[in-house]
Amino acid sequence: MRGKEAAGVKVIGITGGVGAGKSAVLKYLAEKPGVRVVEADEVGHLLMEPGTECFCRIREHFGEGVIREDGTLDRAAVAKIVFSDEKELAWQSGLMHPAVKQWIREAIEEERTKGNCRLFVVEAALLIEDHYEEICSEFWYIAAEKEVRRARLKETRGYSDEKIDAIFANQKPDEEYRKHCARVIENNGTKEEVYGQIDRLLEEKGETDR
Repeated sequence: MRGKEAAGVKVIGITGGVGAGKSAVLKYLAEKPGVRVVEADEVGHLLMEPGTECFCRIREHFGEGVIREDGTLDRAAVAKIVFSDEKELAWQSGLMHPAVKQWIREAIEEERTKGNCRLFVVEAALLIEDHYEEICSEFWYIAAEKEVRRARLKETRGYSDEKIDAIFANQKPDEEYRKHCARVIENNGTKEEVYGQIDRLLEEKGETDR
């Protein structure tokens, strides 16, 4: 990509804690004309499909024990290994994170060439840690109070308080997100309220329907 704003394509990074409501925001943005939304986690899954370079390197590194009978990668088996061994986690991160970022760079360049995309939205859990400012012109933070997030996680995922507490303990505090993000979308109320905030941000950036 030629800089962070590739020939009319603005690149925005979106992040936020678990339960903040990022999925609803991404879905709303994806329905807008001229907007493409890419989730880093989904890209990672795509890059681990059989036959890809990442798949082959993971298979070589971890062995046949992480391969299912149908020849696909058993991501749960890989996760069990890497989350119990910091060195293995570092190895996998060193493989996957650069590959995901490169895929996204190429996707942005593809949209620049086609000329139909005005706003390219990247969602990544590690947007800040993985230095996506190299790709994005700015970050948007989807914020929600902890008790709102807790209620959502119980309702949508059936998580216990203990599991939610463990998740919260491993995520950055609210003030850390706010320090790194140029825009904050407060998602404590209704969908209509959060959609209104998004529309105002798009209008501010000249990205309303045209």
